[in-house]
Formats: sequence, C-alpha cells, structure tokens
Amino acid sequence: MRSATELAALLRNRQVSAREVVDAHLDRIERLNPAINAIVTLDPDGARAAADAADAAVAAGEKVGPLHGLPVAHKDTHATGGMRTTWGSPLHVDTVPASDELVVSRLKAAGAIRLGKTNVPEFAAGSHTVNPVFGTTHNPYRRGLSAGGSSGGAAAALAAGLVPVAEGGDMGGSLRNPAAFCNVVGLRPTPGRVPTWPSAMGWSPMQVQGPMGRTVADVALQLSVLAGPDSRVPIALQDDGAGFAASLPVELPGLRVAWAPNLGGRIPVDPVITAVLTSTVQVVQDLGAKVEEDCPDLSDADEVFRTLRAWIFEASLGDVVRRSPDKVKATIRWNAELGAALTGGDVARAEIAHTRLYERVIAFFDRFDVLLAPTTQVLPFPVDCEYPTEVAGVPQRDYLGWMRSCTLISPTGCPALSVPGGFSPDGLPVGLQIIGPPGADRRVLEVGHAIEQATGHGQHRPVLPFPEAA
Repeated sequence: MRSATELAALLRNRQVSAREVVDAHLDRIERLNPAINAIVTLDPDGARAAADAADAAVAAGEKVGPLHGLPVAHKDTHATGGMRTTWGSPLHVDTVPASDELVVSRLKAAGAIRLGKTNVPEFAAGSHTVNPVFGTTHNPYRRGLSAGGSSGGAAAALAAGLVPVAEGGDMGGSLRNPAAFCNVVGLRPTPGRVPTWPSAMGWSPMQVQGPMGRTVADVALQLSVLAGPDSRVPIALQDDGAGFAASLPVELPGLRVAWAPNLGGRIPVDPVITAVLTSTVQVVQDLGAKVEEDCPDLSDADEVFRTLRAWIFEASLGDVVRRSPDKVKATIRWNAELGAALTGGDVARAEIAHTRLYERVIAFFDRFDVLLAPTTQVLPFPVDCEYPTEVAGVPQRDYLGWMRSCTLISPTGCPALSVPGGFSPDGLPVGLQIIGPPGADRRVLEVGHAIEQATGHGQHRPVLPFPEAA
C-alpha cells in the first residue's frame, strides 16, 4: 500500500498511469468496501474518464498539479458538484449540489481524481460514523468496532487502502478522533489555514477543514494545496501553502515538549492508552527533545466549546430540528435546543472566556514548542453503542463527554495533529495528539513526522478482508 507522496512521484514520472492507479483503487473498493462501508457514493465511470484526461495531459507535456492522478473520496458533508451530498441525513438523500465547495475544488485543481464520497454521522454530529441513510462504518482493524467520526468514513477508507488521500472537517475532534481509531494521520489546522467556503458563519474559528492521510508527509502534501488565502473567507490566513510540502525532519534536537497525559487532570483516560503513549513519549526524548509533564490552563474551555457549539447548532440546524424533529437524531435535537436557550449574555461570557483561554495558551507556548496529549480517551468501541457513557470508570454526562481530549483543544485556536501512537495489547490503534501554538501547523507536522519515522506505528496496516468477510 503505497503512500500518496510515493504514488504522486510515480505518476509525475510516468512510471504508472492515472488510469492504472484509479483502476487499482476501484478494484480494492469493490473487494473490501462492502464489509467496511467507508465509501457510500461511487462514480467509477467519472473517475476513469478523469484519469484518462489526466494521462492525456501528461502525454501532451502539460503542467500538472501536486496531486496529479491521486484518487480522492470527499467527506459526505462537503458539497460536490454533480454528485450527491447527503450529510448522512434522510432530508438530503437526493441532494445534488450544483458546484464544489472550496476544499473540494482545491483538491481537484491540484489534480486529484474524485472517486466518490465517504461516510459520516448524521450532519457530522458525534464521533461515531453511523447514519440512517448509509448505516455504519466499521473500523478496518476490527469489524464491529467504531471508526470514529465525524470523518470516520475518510479514516477507514485511508486505513483500508481504498484511497490514498482524503479530507474532513473538525469542530470537536472529527479529523483527529477517527485518525486515532484507524491508525492514520489527521490534522486540525489553525483556523483559517484551510479556508472554508461557503460558510454561514465565516467568522467562527470553531469548525475547520483539513487533510487526512496514511503518513504525515501525505497530510503535508495535501495541506500545501488546501492552504492559502481566499478573499471570501474573513479569517483566511494569507500565507501561501506551498511550503508545507517541503521535506520533514527525522530528529527533534532541543525541542521543548510538554506531556499532558490527562490534560492537567481535566479528563479521565483509559489506562491502556496512557501506558501505550507513555512509551511513545519516551521515543520523543530519544529523538533529542526535552520532555516534561505540564499543561496549559484550560479553565473554561468546556464552557467555551459547549456554548459556541450549541450556538452553531442552533444557527445551522435549529430550523431543521423545529421543522422535522422526527427526522433528526436525538443528540442533534438536544444540542440545537441548548443553542436556542442561550441568551446574548451567555454567548458574550463564552467569548470573554474564549479570549482569556487564548491568552493563557499563548503564554504557555512561550515555554514549550509543542504539547503532547492523548487523541482519544477510549479505544474503539462497539458500533452498536452511539457513544461511550463511561471512561475509565467515570460516567459521562452526554455524547460530548468522552471526546474532551479533543474538544478542550478546539477553542484554543491551536493546530492539532493526530498520529499513530501505538497499539493496545489486543491490537487496537492508539493516537497521539501533537498540539502547537496558533499558526504553527508546520511545526506539528515536523514533530509528527519525526515520531512516525522513529516508531513505525503507522506502517502496521490492518489485515483485510476481515476473516468473517473473506
């Protein structure tokens, strides 16, 4: 299973054709996807036609993009022109957008070839990929366990080798959580690094889009084409993205690293995860970094995240919930109803706390270059469970509780990368979260690449097909 960067080089040098690469992935999808259910919409004829056009362009000596010929499947919450986008909801089962949204069009402009769409939870709510339109996505490392979410279809497709590149979105961990569950790499970029358009709440830094891949270099390659300014997006960063594709280091001399195994005592974590990641953190020290246990003051991060999330749910889904309550899952109704009950004072207090949280985090990164923490608090759980109600013996009050290893980081404005951190004794993936100061996306990629190369955890791919599906 070659990485995207390896395939891109072979395609550029005409050692393989785009048609060969697309056909190989379509064959793998046909054989493996029925048991995993990662890709839910497929356009083989369109993909083959695009591949033939890509090969013709190379033969004619035309300039091609960095992702030339690489198959991609887009998250089913990202609008794709001429291909249905359902958001995992019965309300949109027949919705076919007229045009691509920005993250899709940038991948296409870079030469990626659209195969189809990846599965999501209903309206991308919750970190377990199941919906009433397409059903459940299974973890490629063990059928019957969750692939995480909301970009669970993307993570599972990558882990199973159904596509070499994929993208997703992240408000409370939707790029990081499934990456950890499926032993791939997912980056929540600094807000504005990857502009989101169209967006009804363009000033909000909470919901971001970003790349996923099997390696950190693959994620960096995608970021090089996804990042960059867009005048329609008010928080878009002005830096050109091309530099993200530069080579990445394999050592970390002098790096100042904080290790927060439970985010300063704020979250319970499965002891198995802590044990696995403690060994990985030792590898970071062996690479030349100075590691000490510390954590920024994340006071009020819960209040900020929950208030602003509820506000966004009311703004984006409140009318849907009121109009069709029977066609929206209970957790979405609950979250939108919380938003509807907010007052102006509630939102103002959350924004004040948000500002103070950001200031404290900035001060913390005066002393440290990166923060390491668990990506998830639990191992992949059974697919018939909507969400874990207990973590390490601690009851969780709602469907957001078990995700706090990610949700507490989201409102900080920091880039956060999940990389393979090891495996539990019975072979389930564990993710390590690498968090940098706002704007330091390149730094977290560098650290993630060095860890990836030293540990080799990401090279351990799942054994497929599943024994019961063979």
